[in-house]
Amino acid sequence: MAYPYNYKPSASAPPMPPLPTTIIGPQYCAPYPLELAVVKKVLTISDGNFAVTDVNGNIVFKVKGSFLTLRDRRVLIVTMHDQWKAYRGESTNSKDLIFTLKRSSLIQFKTKLDVFLASNKTDVCDFKVKGSWFERSCTVYAGESNNIVAQMHKKHTVKSLLIGKDHFMVTVYPNVDYAFIVALIVILDEINDDRRND
Repeated sequence: MAYPYNYKPSASAPPMPPLPTTIIGPQYCAPYPLELAVVKKVLTISDGNFAVTDVNGNIVFKVKGSFLTLRDRRVLIVTMHDQWKAYRGESTNSKDLIFTLKRSSLIQFKTKLDVFLASNKTDVCDFKVKGSWFERSCTVYAGESNNIVAQMHKKHTVKSLLIGKDHFMVTVYPNVDYAFIVALIVILDEINDDRRND
């Protein structure tokens, strides 16, 4: 198997799922762990301006407001009270729904969110997000299991503080759709902004 030059498999690397977890598209599933840097401009008039880059500084995604731009299409993120929905393109038609995200409980001291894919007709979530958005420390789990699919952690740099940018890292595990993980981060930011404005 060919790996990028900056990745070396180790004995402690998580086991790869047998099939890619494709949610937005198979082109967003890498067969190796992927480190993404997420930079949000915090001192701007418009909210939600993110740049998502790989470890070499190449821009992978740009986010403006509640829109995640994917090369030839956009994923529209619509927020509702305690429930958030992501659609393909600019539609809000149920056939274009990708996933729904809900709070696990009404009273929360830490972030706990359940993610249901559009094809899921049960009460059991497909993914769970736990952690603290304020501390930029969140983990995404597969369903109700302890299997981690992505982790987010804060990256403190003097430069990011001086130029008014919020900088954090996301590790996406092998064969997990990283566009989906970035969409979750956009929604987490929206949730945080909603809390601040309440």
